[in-house]
Amino acid sequence: MNLTTVFMEVPEGYIAFIEELPGANTQGRTLDEARTKLKEAITLVLDANRTVVAESIEGAQVVRENFILPAA
Repeated sequence: MNLTTVFMEVPEGYIAFIEELPGANTQGRTLDEARTKLKEAITLVLDANRTVVAESIEGAQVVRENFILPAA
């Protein structure tokens, strides 16, 4: 799975986000700092989504499977 990272230069440095993952965004003074912080933002978004799902299905009988998104 490949995701698209967008870096937009602004006077303060760079704004960075992942097109396909709403909420995964950050900013940095340099491109390298924005890249590093974006990896952290992705982790935080995925962890938050897992928490929300865990709370919403608590006590329910569910089936969990790994899902691999094939290359397009």
